[in-house]
Amino acid sequence: MKIRTIIKISFLLLILSGVAFYFFILKDLPSVEQLKSYKPAAVTKVYANDNVLIGEFKMERGRYVSISEIPQYLVYAVLATEDSRFFEHKGLDYFALMRALGKDIIHWRFKEGGSTITQQLAKILYLSHEKTLRRKFREAILAMRIEGELSKEEILELYLNRTYFGEGAYGVEMASRVYFGKSVREIDLTEAAMLAGLLKSPGYYSPYKNIKRAEDRMKLVLMRMEKEGFLRPSERRRAAKKGLRLLNAGAKKEGYGYFLSYVRNYLEEEYGTEMVYKGGLRVYTTLRRWAQIQARRALREGLEAVDKQRGWRGVTGHIDGVDVQKELGSIARADVLSSLKGELLRATVLRVYRDKAILKVNGAYGILKLRDARWARRVFKPKQKTPLYTENFNLERLFSTGDVILVKLIRIEDGVAYVSLEQEPLVQGALIAVQPKTGYIEAMAGGYDFRKSQFNRVLNARRQAGSAFKPVVYALALEKGLTPATIIKDEPISYPTGDGGQWEPVNYDRKYSGPVRLREALVNSLNVATVRLAESLGVEDLVSFAKACGFERNIPYDLSLALGSLTVSPLRLTMCYTVFANEGVRMNPVAIKQVVSSDGRILEFNIPEGSKVTSPEVAYLVTSMLEDVIQRGTGRRAAGLKVPSAGKTGTTDNFIDAWFVGYTPGLLAGIWVGYDDPESLGNGMSGGRVAAPIWLNFMRAVTKDDTGDFIKPDNIVKYYIDKETGLQVLNNSANSIEEYFIDGTEPEWKYMNRLRKLLKSLFGGTGND
Repeated sequence: MKIRTIIKISFLLLILSGVAFYFFILKDLPSVEQLKSYKPAAVTKVYANDNVLIGEFKMERGRYVSISEIPQYLVYAVLATEDSRFFEHKGLDYFALMRALGKDIIHWRFKEGGSTITQQLAKILYLSHEKTLRRKFREAILAMRIEGELSKEEILELYLNRTYFGEGAYGVEMASRVYFGKSVREIDLTEAAMLAGLLKSPGYYSPYKNIKRAEDRMKLVLMRMEKEGFLRPSERRRAAKKGLRLLNAGAKKEGYGYFLSYVRNYLEEEYGTEMVYKGGLRVYTTLRRWAQIQARRALREGLEAVDKQRGWRGVTGHIDGVDVQKELGSIARADVLSSLKGELLRATVLRVYRDKAILKVNGAYGILKLRDARWARRVFKPKQKTPLYTENFNLERLFSTGDVILVKLIRIEDGVAYVSLEQEPLVQGALIAVQPKTGYIEAMAGGYDFRKSQFNRVLNARRQAGSAFKPVVYALALEKGLTPATIIKDEPISYPTGDGGQWEPVNYDRKYSGPVRLREALVNSLNVATVRLAESLGVEDLVSFAKACGFERNIPYDLSLALGSLTVSPLRLTMCYTVFANEGVRMNPVAIKQVVSSDGRILEFNIPEGSKVTSPEVAYLVTSMLEDVIQRGTGRRAAGLKVPSAGKTGTTDNFIDAWFVGYTPGLLAGIWVGYDDPESLGNGMSGGRVAAPIWLNFMRAVTKDDTGDFIKPDNIVKYYIDKETGLQVLNNSANSIEEYFIDGTEPEWKYMNRLRKLLKSLFGGTGND
């Protein structure tokens, strides 16, 4: 009886155990059939104007490549480091499991380890990342199922396309492009070993965090490949000796980020998220890659320079107990940093002297000299408009051993990186570049770092335009028949306000020029003369003309509009200048040339569109005046291009916003600099001082091969005029200059009044005929 009872109880327990095992372990385990039929969703591909791929919009992470496209030495590298017995086991490596179990017992907790490639694939595709006994069981069972239904080659192919390599890269193809800027089919043995080395801990072994650690890991992978018989010793030595050449870290991460986000938002609105992320669209854009690279570089350098004017904010961190001798012993030659020139790099201070500091820069040996940190003698203090200065400045007053700072590579000599002291700017900015005759957007940088702030200031920042709006006022004056030689008074004036007070516009330097020609008023950005001019034109007409120039919202109906009191985005303000750069026609911005469906149908084809605002003659005269702004006016810091250039500065009250919008015959670019939460950039930080140098830096790089001139209409004529009166004179003299006019609007002769009086005295009459 007892034996029968025991058998029944045992049978019942067996059934209950089976049920528990099913519900606890087997229930909801996915089918391998799902894995077999796995097909990545069709992705939307985005191309630059030269048809080079610059981005993809997709649900799936990474590009799928077949095992035949993956270099054999990359497969060998992964096998050597992750699962050397892959072709011998059936999903579980019992020897590796025993080693891992021993470690778990020693540490009295579940540690990662002992997983085969098949188990890792099971975890990647189906399971959570929790470290529990249940997950280990499920992982093992699923691995055996996978091995039973897929070939080893199919398992490897899926694993290499789905595993994570760090820096946002899933799969070998995406990883190869992220780290090396090329397809996995093109990588060499050294690069393959580095990729395989990342799998153990992608963040820890990232070459962008510590190049020395990544290289050491790469060499270890090569040694394992030799040990497993995948390499000959000579091949291993050759590959280990060859250095890594990485894709520029900043360019790879966010070079096209702001532009791509602009394109994506448009596509989602137009076609819906399902089509964008799964529809396989082909999107051909207007972006010029070289211009985009230079836009990002110029804006970042400019913002860094502006931020330094505010002063040094201190080290970014500190590491206690740094073993200097140990760190120096493990330091790498700086040659590995060559691809990171221009990027901010994290460095640890190992030794510091008065005139230099010894650093570990991203794992490499670096030296910071006093002259390359001299800007830091200015000390930033919150709410301090002008910086304080450190007395007896030297590097020992800035750092101590263990401090963490930011630097930028200047040069590499004899394996040593010479660097400059940097800090990540708090100030922000935007740069937008378009073709003035088509509206094609060639470059867009919506902030300092897309990774840290996806807010696109080109599109979404709403700031007062300041004096960058003034060309609109002068264009309206020319439209109404005035000329660049027309005299306007630059004298103090006041206007009553609605609250019973008085508004008294003043010039930037608080000085006045008296009677002044329109050209000089614009060249020197005279506020009072501009307000008087706007008053004579009429506020209503000015508002209407501003709307025709593309300003649709937030237009104040008062004279403050003449000084740019309206709020605009950098894109809208820049597009306004197409009126002057494109013979009086305002162009609409275009980012996408065409959109093609997965089956080849053209869904969208955009051609340049614009609307006429003024005549080519008025546009040319404004351009001529804006050329003088750069040559001898408030925009002098933008001078220096080989091609003709025209532009205007803009600065708002208390130096909150700094603008420069300028153009050549072939390219128009607008710059804005300011803080996201508006505050002063500092005394004297005007558009001419802050934004114009960024514009010049960018335009020098992208227009160096340009030729041509601004198109002059046939009925533009030139006369000598008197500098003071703007009246026509017979010939050139010390007090005369040449001025452009629209034929039929030329000025009176300077001595016409005297001639009239003479005629009246001789012949009588009014002297008006």
